[in-house]
Order: sequence, then structure tokens, then C-alpha cells
Amino acid sequence: MAPVILELGASDQIDIRICVTAQHRAMLDQALSLFELVPDHDLDLMQHDQTLEALTSRALTGVGAILDIEKPDVVLVHGDTSTTLAASLAAFYRRVSVGHVEAGLRSGSLAAPWPEEMNRRVVTLTTRYHFAPTDSARRNLLAEGVPDQHIHVTGNTVIDALLRTVARARLAGTENLLQRFAFLAEGRPLVLVTGHRRENFGTGFDNICAALIEIAEHYDAHVVYPIHPNPNVKGPVERRLAGNPRISLIDPLEYLHFIALMDRAHFVITDSGGVQEEAPSLGKPVLVMRDTTERPEAVQAGTAILVGTDRKAIVREAGRLFTDKVHYARMAGAINPYGDGMAAGRICRALEKHERHA
Repeated sequence: MAPVILELGASDQIDIRICVTAQHRAMLDQALSLFELVPDHDLDLMQHDQTLEALTSRALTGVGAILDIEKPDVVLVHGDTSTTLAASLAAFYRRVSVGHVEAGLRSGSLAAPWPEEMNRRVVTLTTRYHFAPTDSARRNLLAEGVPDQHIHVTGNTVIDALLRTVARARLAGTENLLQRFAFLAEGRPLVLVTGHRRENFGTGFDNICAALIEIAEHYDAHVVYPIHPNPNVKGPVERRLAGNPRISLIDPLEYLHFIALMDRAHFVITDSGGVQEEAPSLGKPVLVMRDTTERPEAVQAGTAILVGTDRKAIVREAGRLFTDKVHYARMAGAINPYGDGMAAGRICRALEKHERHA
């Protein structure tokens, strides 16, 4: 959302206020610092090992109170988090128009990703301005009865954020990483891993860890895993992988440093939606640890392969990327289907047009 905020802030037709819930405090603060954003309202809702219902209820009432103070014409939400669901409902209850950035993504299964698939479907019902990143997302919305005139295909703002950051990452970020992480000097191929999805808790993460051990040892690679702070992720991963000399478990990185690390990686293994969009912009093949994805464009374009949490599938596809140069080049050179870095400007123009006709 940061590029959208910056674009709206530069508009002479729009008065903007920033409200954050701090659903993930540390991750939020890193992003705010990188893009030099100062929230007008910070609800600071994060609690240790918080439940979804507790978080969602606090976000609903907290955002609602802010809307009663600010009385906005439009509330912008992003993606499919609990914060997004709660904020869109708070606006809907007050008959305030909702603009949904990254609208129309669908996996087709309420169980994966869980609860995000439900969140984004509900948000669609509350939304007036649907900012769809791709034509595929637009078709999803049309199939659910959203009027075509309410849909704006913009590209994905994550590409805007990436392109704003990548040049800095290749300078300051890389230099910083070399100082922090000795494994970068080893010369082994680097495999970057991110994994945190709730549907992978338990057996899924056991399989993922087993696959990472096999990859690190069989292909003489170095696996780097910034661990999500959720105890359902952190605990099992540390128990299985800590102490392996070819696997580095690190704290979540600031976005600048994460992009620098991704830029150095041979390929990426992830269950993250955003990384499926970012990695292809850096020419990095992606193995997606999910059975379904709401981002089928990456699979169709050839930048990503679905491997689920099947140990054999993860190891097999990683092996192809290590040993088959033609296959690797085909994935690394595929065209990123998620946009040109101009999505935020398109969103701003659409909202300015709303203002002129309000």
C-alpha cells in the first residue's frame, strides 16, 4: 500500500489519512520506516499469540472509531488480511465507499489460503472500487457479479514498491547483508525460503523442513529462512532445522534487506503471495509451497511451479533448478505478469475521477 499512499499524498485533489492496526507490529514498523510514512492513527492492536477472532473484533471496533472521527468519503484497504476484512466491514456499516487494492484474487478454496480466501471474498461484497491487479482477477470479479464499470485493472502495487526499492537494495542492502551474514561469502548457491501459511501448520511444516534439509545437503546449497514470528511456525522450524550448518534461520528482515537477499538467491521457495509476484521481477524462479494459488498468472507465465508441501515434489523441482540450465533459464526469463510499476498512479487517477464526480 505504500506506493498508493505516496501517490495519493502528492495529489492536490485528495486529502489522505493513514490508519494502521499493527496486526504485525515489527513488520509494520519496518515498512513505515523504509517508505518514510507516519500514520495519523496507530491502533497498536498486536498481542502475543493473538487469536483471529480477538484481533478481528479489536480491529473492527478500533477502525470504526477512527472512521467516526475522520468521516472519510472512501476507505482504502489492501489484500486479504484480518485488518482488511475488519476495516472494510467498519466502512460498510457506516455506508462509506470501500476501495479494495489487490481485488479479485481467488484460489477457489476456502481452506487455502485460510482464512485469507474468505476475507477477500467478503471484502468484495463491501467494495465499490475494485482495483484488480490482472485481467484474471477482473474476470473473477465479473463472475461474481461485480459490475464491470466498478473494476479498474491496475497492475499490482507490490511491483511499484519493489521497483522503488531494488536499486537501493543492490547498494546499501547488499553491503549490509555481507556484513551481517557470513554465509554469503561461502559461494554456495543460495535458496531463499519463506513459509508461514496456517494451512501448512503441523505436518506441512514437517515435510517442508525435511525437504530443505535434503536440498541443502544433496545440492551443496545454502538455505536461508527468515522465520515468521508466529509460534506455530517458529517453534517447529527451529526444532527441525536449527544447528544445520547449511541452513541459516534468521529473524524477519526489513524489506530493503529482504529484497537484497532475494536478489542474490538462485531461486525462492515460498508460500507467500507477495513473494510470488516480487521474485519474477528479479528473475528468480519460484517454487510455491501450496496446492492452489490465487496468483495463477505466475504459474501460467512459467515463473512459478506449485509443489505443495510434498517433500518429494519440493526436492524434485529444486533439483531441476540446480541441474537443468535450460529449465532454469526459461523460468528466470519469463515475463512477470503482475505489472509495470505504475499501479499506484492508476489507482490515484481513478479516485481523483471519483472526487470530480462526487
